[in-house]
Amino acid sequence: MIKKEVLAPLFFINFGTKTILIMKKILSVLSFLSLCLGSFAQYPIGHRTITYQDPARSNRDIETEIYYPAITAGDNTDVASGQFPIIVFGHGFVMSVSSYENIWTALAPLGYIVALPTTEGGAPSHSNFGLDLAFLINKIKSEGANSSSPFYQKVAATSAVMGHSMGGGSSFLACENNTAPTVMITLAAAVTDPSSVTAATHVTIPTLVISGAEDCVAPPNEHQVPMFDSLASECKVYISINGGGHCNFANYNFACTFGEETCNPGGATLEQTEQQATTMNFVKPYLDYFLNGTIASWNSFVDSLNSSTKITFIKNCNINPETIDQYETPDIRMDLFPNPVSEMLTISVSEFQDASIVITDIAGKTMTSKELKANSQNMDITFLSQGVYLVRLYINNELLDTQKLIKM
Repeated sequence: MIKKEVLAPLFFINFGTKTILIMKKILSVLSFLSLCLGSFAQYPIGHRTITYQDPARSNRDIETEIYYPAITAGDNTDVASGQFPIIVFGHGFVMSVSSYENIWTALAPLGYIVALPTTEGGAPSHSNFGLDLAFLINKIKSEGANSSSPFYQKVAATSAVMGHSMGGGSSFLACENNTAPTVMITLAAAVTDPSSVTAATHVTIPTLVISGAEDCVAPPNEHQVPMFDSLASECKVYISINGGGHCNFANYNFACTFGEETCNPGGATLEQTEQQATTMNFVKPYLDYFLNGTIASWNSFVDSLNSSTKITFIKNCNINPETIDQYETPDIRMDLFPNPVSEMLTISVSEFQDASIVITDIAGKTMTSKELKANSQNMDITFLSQGVYLVRLYINNELLDTQKLIKM
């Protein structure tokens, strides 16, 4: 059983007394205000239906509905300028992807490519559905290098697997022994066959598990809690939404609602709109940190955990990102070039005496470190997987700068 936590409101900004760079402070404050005001939306939503074939499974057809940041809204419109992380989302049992309009309308405008496979809609094979989710991550990433694809040069290095109910359980199957996705997020995940609980013991990427406290379709103590407890990830968070149900993570679906009514007549206490808003209050900053490397978003995520009276939570994660605007010595700076980078990184610093850099993944795990012998040095980073990293500059063991690095 998960013990409920007594949560005291916590909301403050510590400007400190240290000397800061004015531009960095302005950017930091604007970023924080953007998170607090919820002003995320930027892009119109484009839509395409694409059927991919998986050659590893006899060219299995995987029809996929894709919603993406576009120049103009509509079907088959051009992708907006930029590179965007991929989110592959798995639907629930006998639920059509149209039930998840709340998901793509919340995330595509923020700069995410949201792909929803329509496979396994009848009598499902959980194993195949998990493989579909895993396949799409790599396939859509490869579209970024395909000059004939509408997503040519539009796909970022980071990605997420998400899913609801059956799709949530199948997400564990997709991420078992698989580090291609950057993170995993599940909503009311249901135990699958083969077992998603067993698969969780081989899931090492950061994971956010969200449940509804009044879910009678996939009761948390029988479904989400065992999966969360079994996770091998060094950074995992469990959120239980007070009064939340199973179906309200999606829009109305007759099959889901009928099933929930049989075990909980009248449905969950929390209204659908409030449950979805509460969910996105955590999903948005979580994705922004792990997929875009926005440090303020992690701080916003943790602040929401600590201050919200709508949830209880467990956080087994030691991320402690610095706010980049707080350093005492702004005259000492670090520049990274090129960024994004695929092979050779040039690190330039204004002061290199007793200086070193440490590269960590976004969850804080150290990947490599290096003492600096000159103002400008090259570093081969081909050993790093694609994704977002943090490069930290230390002088005399004091942290002076942190920069986001994207490895392509």
